Amino acid sequence: MQPDAPTVQGAVLEAARRFLGADARVTGASRTDAGVHALRQTASLSTQATLAPPAVQAALNAALPPSVRVLDAREAPPGFDARRAAAGKRYLYLLDNGSVAAPLLRRFAWHVPGALDLDAVRGALAAMRGRHDFGAFCAAPGRDADPVCHVQAVHVLRRRALVAVLISADRFLHHMVRNLVGSALDVGRGARPVAWMAQVLTSRDRTRAGPTAPAHGLVLVRVRYPAEP
Repeated sequence: MQPDAPTVQGAVLEAARRFLGADARVTGASRTDAGVHALRQTASLSTQATLAPPAVQAALNAALPPSVRVLDAREAPPGFDARRAAAGKRYLYLLDNGSVAAPLLRRFAWHVPGALDLDAVRGALAAMRGRHDFGAFCAAPGRDADPVCHVQAVHVLRRRALVAVLISADRFLHHMVRNLVGSALDVGRGARPVAWMAQVLTSRDRTRAGPTAPAHGLVLVRVRYPAEP
């Protein structure tokens, strides 16, 4: 929730309270920066009202703005918390590598024209797999958090002019994916050697990493749980 700006949590809570009552509470599994998108965010909704999940889904979608939609609704165990129960998340960063920016993608992809060595990008990001201190890729506002994350998978895919970077981890630091992508592109453009990102990771020094990629290219793809709630 933000007092001076529209948010997804605020929209869902307002819609829920219209038909479930003032006691409704909404907890999202993950916070995202302004401008970041989510395909499959997960939220827990608690209420004293007794409605079947399909009715809750239909009522929410009838009251929500067009930019937010409930794709599924299920009954969860008592005390379920979407944030605390999450076992991991997957993010996608979308790049438009065409010589001319695609107009329909301007809100969802970072336009990066010019040659990109994707094998070099893959090699640089491969060193991020595993459990590491990612302090070098954390923004200043997140420095109080535990910097150790376990990156389980990294994939770099191309289809024509579109390049997708997919990163899965048990948790993420503030701006972590955007900083990883910005640094990896320095390698892909030839400004840094492939081994440089591993050296930055070991240094735990944010000033040694590359720039932060813009927010609008980042998408929360999925929130994972040990078992489906």
